[in-house]
Amino acid sequence: MIFTSVDLFLIGLVFLWAGFVRTGIGFGGAAFGLPLLLLIGGSPIYWLPMIGIHLLFFSSLTLSKSLTSVDWAYLKKSLVWIIPPTLLGVFGLISLSDQVISALIYIITLFYSITWITDQKIQSTNNWVDKFLLSFGGYVAGTSLTGAPMIVAVYARHVEKTYLRSTLFVLWIILVGIKMLTFLSVGVAIDWQFALWLIPIAALGHYAGLRAHEKIMENDQRFKHWVGGILLVVSALGLLKLYLG
Repeated sequence: MIFTSVDLFLIGLVFLWAGFVRTGIGFGGAAFGLPLLLLIGGSPIYWLPMIGIHLLFFSSLTLSKSLTSVDWAYLKKSLVWIIPPTLLGVFGLISLSDQVISALIYIITLFYSITWITDQKIQSTNNWVDKFLLSFGGYVAGTSLTGAPMIVAVYARHVEKTYLRSTLFVLWIILVGIKMLTFLSVGVAIDWQFALWLIPIAALGHYAGLRAHEKIMENDQRFKHWVGGILLVVSALGLLKLYLG
């Protein structure tokens, strides 16, 4: 794709932001970055492989120092409910139109933004709700990598807080690995050079997120209100753009 200088500057800011969110709260880099990228230009099938490359790189980098803090038992147990719908979601991404996938991304992001602004939590109180959230979150992760908040809601109930972020990083690596292998097997064009060029920019956000993690956790509600407000505007603009376009 061809981008203007302004587009490239904005894309750099989005990947900086995505890197910050990914390590700052342990999830959400794709969920909070992809809607912004779609507003700038391009399609989900263009951006998702690039986001996947970054997620694999930075999650592996962070995880290399905390493999002993992974709840392997619950991870294995949950994958039974996550992986099959993730595969369905990946094939949905490949077969459905860009407009349908973009609309799905904006609607899901709109939902997340409202829950954050109103201090509502996606949460589970029993095993059947757990299974639904893991399965639906897996499907959404397969189509757009934006299913993290649903999956996190379940993991937060079963995984100790000190193990949560590292366990989630392992899960993201598995899910994105499945997605990337599928892209390669069906011949999806991946802009490897642009993705690699953006890594140093995302690294700045990654480093800032690591430094700010504890501070964000201490001010969790304020952070969510602020981010939720931005996502609400972005989602509304994105849906309006799809409707008018």
